[in-house]
Amino acid sequence: MSDADLGRERLIAAALSAQKNAYTPYSNFCVGASLLTVGGDLFVGCNVENASYGLTICAERAVASAAVAGGSKEFATLAIASPGAVPPCGACRQFLSEFNSALAILLIDVDCPDAIVETTLDVLFPQPFRAGG
Repeated sequence: MSDADLGRERLIAAALSAQKNAYTPYSNFCVGASLLTVGGDLFVGCNVENASYGLTICAERAVASAAVAGGSKEFATLAIASPGAVPPCGACRQFLSEFNSALAILLIDVDCPDAIVETTLDVLFPQPFRAGG
């Protein structure tokens, strides 16, 4: 197995593991995410719900925030584990586009983790908002 394959497997395993830590007492829709930076660092995050629904934090924004807090701002690949392999919401797409508008994304269905959908952020979100025009 190549180093790239090992990195991919590590990324997928981390997203699946993070998904188990999600706090979702309202929706019961658990999402985990892992992020590999250009420098090779790996970060994880999960969704955290709140009774005031607008304060809920998506797994994608949680992992991106963890990476930034850890000193990394150059994102290479994002893995997202959820029921049905759901892509990021619009808010998360905009948030992630600040760091890498062509970010590689792996969508993992937790009920069928071997069937992975590969895409990129620029395919999912071709026209992000940019301050100043």
